[in-house]
Amino acid sequence: MSAPGDGTDCRIEPLAGDADLDGVLEVEAESFNNPWTREMYAWELQNRAVCHIYVARTPGCAVAAFCAFWLVFDEIHINNVALRPACRGHGLGTALMRHVLAAGKAQGATRATLEVRVSNTGARRLYEQLGFTVAGTRRRYYTHPDEDALILWHEHV
Repeated sequence: MSAPGDGTDCRIEPLAGDADLDGVLEVEAESFNNPWTREMYAWELQNRAVCHIYVARTPGCAVAAFCAFWLVFDEIHINNVALRPACRGHGLGTALMRHVLAAGKAQGATRATLEVRVSNTGARRLYEQLGFTVAGTRRRYYTHPDEDALILWHEHV
């Protein structure tokens, strides 16, 4: 039997509507000290040509994880990635990120960027395994608690 959020037992699809957005907001609340609001996502989704959100579904969870990103010219800017705590450590994040990078590449992206908390070693390890490298630091980028962000780039999506 697959573990919850096992990357081999999931479907990754574009955000499909309000029920999916409710799931994204639940994952946000479980994952972040300063989660995005429904209004923030509504504003983002006004420009579907640039804003993309993919959700990962497992047999037991309609939205086990998500990734929100912008596709601008040839760059993917990953804004948010989160997994339900019970789904972490089973390959779901890797499957989701590989899907997002492939989807961006299919739409003309040649590179990708994101910011990550300096202290988020699990996410940093995932991104490094996917080919992201540290390009710089944004001082006090995060709040609650205040923390620097590492700027990561993947130059060959």
